[in-house]
Amino acid sequence: MSDSVSPPADPIKPRDGLLTRFLKATELDTRLIGMVGALALIWVGFHLYGALVNNFGAFLTPRNLWNLSVQTSSIGIMATGMVLVIVTRHIDLSVGSILGFCAVVMGMLQVYILPPILGLGHPMIWIIAVVAGMVTGACVGALQGALIAYLKIPAFIVTLGGLLVWRGTGFLIARGETISPVDPTFALLGGGPYGAIGATGSWIVGALACIGIVALSLNGRRQRRKFKFALRPVWADVFLAVLACGVAIGAVLLVNSYPWPKGIVRQYAQREGIKVPEEGIFISHGFAIPVLILITVGILMTILMNRTRFGRYVFAIGGNPEAAELAGINTRMMTVKIFAMMGFLAGLSAVVASARLNSATNALGTLDELYVIAAAVIGGTSLAGGIGTIYGAILGALVMQSLQTGMVLIGFDAAIQQVVVGSVLVLAVYLDILYRGKSK
Repeated sequence: MSDSVSPPADPIKPRDGLLTRFLKATELDTRLIGMVGALALIWVGFHLYGALVNNFGAFLTPRNLWNLSVQTSSIGIMATGMVLVIVTRHIDLSVGSILGFCAVVMGMLQVYILPPILGLGHPMIWIIAVVAGMVTGACVGALQGALIAYLKIPAFIVTLGGLLVWRGTGFLIARGETISPVDPTFALLGGGPYGAIGATGSWIVGALACIGIVALSLNGRRQRRKFKFALRPVWADVFLAVLACGVAIGAVLLVNSYPWPKGIVRQYAQREGIKVPEEGIFISHGFAIPVLILITVGILMTILMNRTRFGRYVFAIGGNPEAAELAGINTRMMTVKIFAMMGFLAGLSAVVASARLNSATNALGTLDELYVIAAAVIGGTSLAGGIGTIYGAILGALVMQSLQTGMVLIGFDAAIQQVVVGSVLVLAVYLDILYRGKSK
């Protein structure tokens, strides 16, 4: 057996420029760099606009960025599932309605059904509600997937019908009422001062992230050497690890620089018998629980897509459904599983959204399907199928939420916001077409 090492897919050539050499050595995704650059322009642009018009830039502040991360969580969770759906050449227009329906189911359980059975404030109430919400979403998704896979009804039609059916069903169950308040422990899953892990917990998360980054970097070199793939230069691996750790530490510093509101601090001090000095007490929010849920979902979905047979089947079906079926892949059951997973993630998003609102209503999640699809497409998921990344979808969700938050801060009304979101979606699809055309 030969001991030769496979050459890199895109070798560095003597005539390559400095930037080209850098990109080839680090193997950075140019689309990812473009999204990060666009996000930076959005943030700086809104901040400068606020500084010029209102004499105060409100966007690049710890408070706004912390709230932005929480607002992104619900859309980002669903966007990770939408990647699988779009990669396999389908679409799901019902995710916003499934979110609202699951929120109503959880609200009814917490307010009307479980308290008389288990007792008000029972610790199992919120656990049962969360499980019920996610299972409901998975069952709804599986039902839609079965209609698509076995009855051959186009996904567009099935999920368009689902958009109406599940929104209407949620209205009938709740009778159009807002169901509140939810269980106090359940409400912590939506964020807020008490729904965050504080400064110490955030530093622990940051340290674990850096350890994981270094371990992944070392393991990546080990695996490349084991299977005789071309190694990145040592400086490139060091640069990527340092950059990733820098982002993690920067995120910790940011969330820890946002303090609790003074009123919440006073309430906390009175309850704990703490005397508040004249200058006040600085208590950091730290990472919000919804953000940690999003990060966990992102990691697990990335592993699922890149390290498992299921993920390979997803890309195989997206690349060529007929060939995948001839190769022995049960494409019908895969479709059911993919839509069930999408429904499960919509149920999880319902947990975050209803907990953040501290109530449940069938109107929750209205138009979220547009933001979720836009996030996946902006993140590089091709509507032609076969191409998509989880981290790209999460970054796309952050871009979409940044646009919406920025427009609210500078006073744009809802109509202009919809115009901008629609235009960005069309532009993202056009750029995807151009990118695929150049890569052929």
